Amino acid sequence: MLCPPDRIPSSFWQLQLSPNVMSLSSPLPDVLLNSRTNDGVKYGKELLKEFLIDDQYRNLNHGSFGTYPRAVRDAMRSFQDQSEARPDEFIRYTYPRLLDKSREGIAKIVNAPVAEIVFVPNATTGVNTMLRSIPYEAGDYILYFSPIYGACEKTIAFLSETTPVKSTRVEFTFPVEDDWVVDAFKSRVQEVAASGGRVKVALFDTVVSMPGVCFPYKQLTQACKELGVLSCIDGAHGVGNIELDLRALDADFFTSNCHKWFHVPRGCAILHVPNRNQHLIRSTLPTSHGFIPLTGNIASPLPPSDEPRSAFENNFQFVGTIDNSPYLCIPEAIRWRERLGGEKAIRQYCHTLAQHGSRRIAQILGTKIMDNSSGSLTQCTMVNVLLPIDLGAIKASAVKAGIEPGTVGLEVRNWLAQTMVKEHATFIQTLFAEGQWWARLSGQVYLDMDDFEWAGKVLEQVSERANKGDWAKAKSVT
Repeated sequence: MLCPPDRIPSSFWQLQLSPNVMSLSSPLPDVLLNSRTNDGVKYGKELLKEFLIDDQYRNLNHGSFGTYPRAVRDAMRSFQDQSEARPDEFIRYTYPRLLDKSREGIAKIVNAPVAEIVFVPNATTGVNTMLRSIPYEAGDYILYFSPIYGACEKTIAFLSETTPVKSTRVEFTFPVEDDWVVDAFKSRVQEVAASGGRVKVALFDTVVSMPGVCFPYKQLTQACKELGVLSCIDGAHGVGNIELDLRALDADFFTSNCHKWFHVPRGCAILHVPNRNQHLIRSTLPTSHGFIPLTGNIASPLPPSDEPRSAFENNFQFVGTIDNSPYLCIPEAIRWRERLGGEKAIRQYCHTLAQHGSRRIAQILGTKIMDNSSGSLTQCTMVNVLLPIDLGAIKASAVKAGIEPGTVGLEVRNWLAQTMVKEHATFIQTLFAEGQWWARLSGQVYLDMDDFEWAGKVLEQVSERANKGDWAKAKSVT
């Protein structure tokens, strides 16, 4: 490696990787894309050997479910074996101590007090825990944005049906500028107030899932403080993807998956609640032994803690009987990632690969990537490339095959996904929006530019087949 990522001057990094000036021949990406671990293993194909991924499969969609190396797999199985060897001893006495070690480890990564960090199975559970814990009154609103994760939008819909709260959705289509998003948020809060309501909580992402773009969560958190709105952040794509400083952010509620980008097994996510708001989180999902009723005294069967813990920490220590071993894998994941060079080195490689690789795919396809003028949307490990699929040709094929033209967005998306899995041994997440199909690709330490070159050719081939109507033929056969 010519120069370790953590020794590259930050000014040089910012200049060369600005999306408005970076070229495919830029020297810095070449340096970063030849990164090596501390013991000399080259990122990409050499590092792929440490994962469980099938040799015949290209995992270009890391963002959906993540994956983890064998070293972390071994740690997880060790915990599972210990649990089976002495179930009561491990679950009642050993597990709480190991859980605290994991909380301490991830708290350092996200810069948060340990007492404010607990684990939940996934970010969806985290969002539900946050939103369902807040007391609502008539006139209260939950504000959210149109690119919300579908399960979270359904959570808001459920709360609107079962509590006094109503919802308000800010509509837009990417790409937009960060300032526009913040201004639209402020305007909507004022509009709700003018109509006699109150935005009680705002739900927004760190990195949007589909399309995979960065969201101005820091600016929105500050706007929430200014307007007296509770900030509830869905950071599903946060930990291991972008740099997080939860002390500086100071959001009211924050959740993030660790199994997506931090190389731990599914499901493992953090829930961060600052001390000032922990009184609101009275119950876990499901309610379990840590719940403290307002009246009466229901004894808990769990043994007393060896270390002093708050009611919030005790609440989330044991939530029903599930396999909690993924929570305990955080320390091993940290050790493995430190061997790769640490958080900054991993982020820089993955970001560079996502940006550089997606631009190469856009060249192959003769299209473009999704970004705004400031380049803020692509400052993460996922980038979206426009597919050269002609909506007019698609609708013509639909009419010919007797398929409702209004359904072609979903039908073609489903055909693309199935074709890539069955015929090309890969999966690339696709999105249909505003009459266009986009492909979302993930940068990851076991991938390299060769994988993106290959992906570009596959996307070119399936796009050509879609334009020729192969999707409609497959639909008519089924």
